[in-house]
Amino acid sequence: MTTTSSLSTRVTTAFISDLHLDGSRPAATAAFVQWLQGPALQLDRLYILGDLFEYWIGDDDPDPHHRAVRDALRNYTRTMPRVWFMAGNRDFQIGELFLRETGIQQLPDPSLIEVGGISVLIAHGDRLCTDDVSYQRFRRFAQHPSMLKFYRSLPFFLRRRLVNTARERSHSAKLDKSAEIMDVNQAAVENALRRYRVHTLLHGHTHRPGEHQFELEGREATRIVLGDWYRNGPVMYWDDEGRRVETLTFADA
Repeated sequence: MTTTSSLSTRVTTAFISDLHLDGSRPAATAAFVQWLQGPALQLDRLYILGDLFEYWIGDDDPDPHHRAVRDALRNYTRTMPRVWFMAGNRDFQIGELFLRETGIQQLPDPSLIEVGGISVLIAHGDRLCTDDVSYQRFRRFAQHPSMLKFYRSLPFFLRRRLVNTARERSHSAKLDKSAEIMDVNQAAVENALRRYRVHTLLHGHTHRPGEHQFELEGREATRIVLGDWYRNGPVMYWDDEGRRVETLTFADA
């Protein structure tokens, strides 16, 4: 694993999202674990903004790959306990057992935090994709507290079957949708910022990293999008002097 530049000692906060860790991509997982054991030890705070895993069947999943990630997080939080996790659309079934075993804390989506001297609204991002009506309808159904309770009560083999079916249907549905429909809706972004009375939004989900400036109630507003971990591992560092992205390079599996 290599990084594009050295980590400054003044960095206090890092953000990552959409790692989609899975046993079929061991190089991404290895890069994440090595990062936790090295550069990440210099942080004061780490925020994981959803889709840490490609899928999550349940906290009782015996998958050795998922267990390795849990162990790495547990070892990390013993040294640096200020780690927050926000569920994404792939791992919203993560429950209390996982949180206890890893030592990370869960945040609601969205949440307001202070970073780099300013108030920032952080989110996974899928709630803001309001043009994708069918997805929003499914999201409200699948993530309803009563549905989550029912899902977690099912035997593991049934949950695995449901997750596999949902993944297949999601993949098929995306083939018929334009990239614009699956991106965030600008009005939804502005409404969220107004609701929390801030002018900076940071999210993942769309896999379209970048920064977008626009005017909101007479002031400049910024929407920052984190990148995914499919080809490499982008990490956003943020301190009082600004923010930057450093990229972890995946070794060959």
